[in-house]
Amino acid sequence: MSSAPHSLTDTLRGVLLDPAAALALPVHGRIEAAVLVALYRDHMGLNAIFTRRRHDLRSHPGEISFPGGRRDDGDGDLSLTALREAEEEIGLLRGDVELVGALRPVPTVATSFAVYPFVGLIEPGGTWTPCAHEVDEVLELSVSTLRATRTRRRLTHRGIPFRTDAYDVGEELVIWGATARIVSDLLARLSPELDS
Repeated sequence: MSSAPHSLTDTLRGVLLDPAAALALPVHGRIEAAVLVALYRDHMGLNAIFTRRRHDLRSHPGEISFPGGRRDDGDGDLSLTALREAEEEIGLLRGDVELVGALRPVPTVATSFAVYPFVGLIEPGGTWTPCAHEVDEVLELSVSTLRATRTRRRLTHRGIPFRTDAYDVGEELVIWGATARIVSDLLARLSPELDS
């Protein structure tokens, strides 16, 4: 007797953390924040949505990140923060996201955020409306590209040199810091077969 193939939703739920369990994990940082790791599958494979933040922002200027931000009083839980921020930053409607799990929370070193990543599935072919005050552009990157571009880099942040895991995804497009740690957790949970 053969078993029916699992849907992408079932497969992701099987490898991701339960959101309640992720919220219970300890993480350093005095400011709670959440990001949405929005994924979709098309004919090329599994893809993730990122933003490039404006260069004139006070916090994390010019960095590549997932849509997200700090928790507002009216958010309820942090998964709602992730959905609200994605809607505000790139125009991804909350009702168009199927939350399927979470990843390990990560701290930001310089800004003291405790970032909780939630993973959601969306349909391919989205039209984005970047928030002009926060987002320079929306990036759609294949998971297989992310997997292939992992490296160790020497970077300088606020005049301090350091070595870190990074993803060189294009000319002057480097994912590092908390976002790179979130990507690493995602890739560790996904088998290469799921990328395609």
